[in-house]
Amino acid sequence: METQVHLPDTEPPATIREVVAALKKQKLKAKHDKATWGDWINFEERQTVISIESTNGLTTRATIEEVEGEDDVLIACIAAFRKLGWHGEDADGPYPL
Repeated sequence: METQVHLPDTEPPATIREVVAALKKQKLKAKHDKATWGDWINFEERQTVISIESTNGLTTRATIEEVEGEDDVLIACIAAFRKLGWHGEDADGPYPL
């Protein structure tokens, strides 16, 4: 399952460091991995990942790619992004997390 999250257009971009720090505050062992094909946030001993759009270390959009059975990771990710002021987005448009 995928969950799209983003900062509202009225907000300045966040740093990937801020996002990783917020995830760690939710007790997730998060690590930023930069690859030639994109930026990822991985979690130790978990398969759920976050694909995070980045330009020069700044971000406004991400996709949480949840693996079945890791609902606790998704819940913690949503809580972290909520605290950073991000919103979710689905076919009906943006919604508060």
